[in-house]
Amino acid sequence: MKRRTLIAAAALSMGVGLAGPVLAQTTWTMASGYPESSFFTQNIRQMIEEIDEKTGGELKIDLRSADSLIKLDAIKRAVQSGQIQMGEIRLGVYGNEAAMYNLDNIPGVATDYEQAARLAEAQQPFFESMFADNGMRVITYVPWPGQGFYTSEPVTGLDDLQGQKLRIYSRQTQIMGEKLGMEALILPFAEVPQAFSTGMIESLWTSAQTGVDVQIWDYVKHFTYTGTMHNKNAIIVNERAFRQLDPEVQQVVLEAGEAATQRGFEMSQAAGDERAAMLESHGMTIAQAPQDVLDAIAAAGEDMVADWLNSATAEEKAVYETYQQGLN
Repeated sequence: MKRRTLIAAAALSMGVGLAGPVLAQTTWTMASGYPESSFFTQNIRQMIEEIDEKTGGELKIDLRSADSLIKLDAIKRAVQSGQIQMGEIRLGVYGNEAAMYNLDNIPGVATDYEQAARLAEAQQPFFESMFADNGMRVITYVPWPGQGFYTSEPVTGLDDLQGQKLRIYSRQTQIMGEKLGMEALILPFAEVPQAFSTGMIESLWTSAQTGVDVQIWDYVKHFTYTGTMHNKNAIIVNERAFRQLDPEVQQVVLEAGEAATQRGFEMSQAAGDERAAMLESHGMTIAQAPQDVLDAIAAAGEDMVADWLNSATAEEKAVYETYQQGLN
């Protein structure tokens, strides 16, 4: 698949509906872990509508969102096995399989959207090759908004975080939490409300989007923004199912996936601001993280980059070097 420049602003040419006689309809099942209110899901819905329109209804995609069909962590395996034809995954979930999955989970590697786009571009050939080797294809990459701490009390300094039971979502964010003196616990997104209710956790580190998705105002009242990282979700398809499509339909899927990448970057930026405003509308206080917290996160990130480089393959290190060169 032709390499794409993710930060390009040029409009994509989508063409018109497929010409010729109407062929038999194909229906794909797609799984996602996020609710309909999430900008990730809204972006997918637009992609599905575009595919339906451009194929003249030849390819229908039945999206099952909010973990309603398959849990988020199991979606990649389900696509690979052909249980479903399409799925949205959070790349950082699979960090035990390859170091590359962890790179944008490290604090400080990609701290804004331009860096996130450059990193995604550098990673794309590696991911395409790796997924192809496992019978899958990546058609879309979308970053998360910047991150922050959800707490019961204001965070005025690093000491306010000490000893708190923190929910995080990856080994890298767990290491970060522990380096900040917190008791960091990895939990699936869907288990967050129950974990708050039972006292298993008392704080959360994630984006404003996730805070809205779990109605975090029912549990805490403060969101302290750090930025820190923009890790990515990806939309993947089963390669065998993809190759069974007519070539014209395949092209529509690829173009719709590319459009979803471009749109997803834009929606992510807008969602960060919109969801923060929504948190405020529910009585939450939004603040920027104090400098000692940011300094501690940056120091933790530097240590984790060094550890990552020690564990990465030569090909993975080359991706990181390409990314770093692009920033200079």
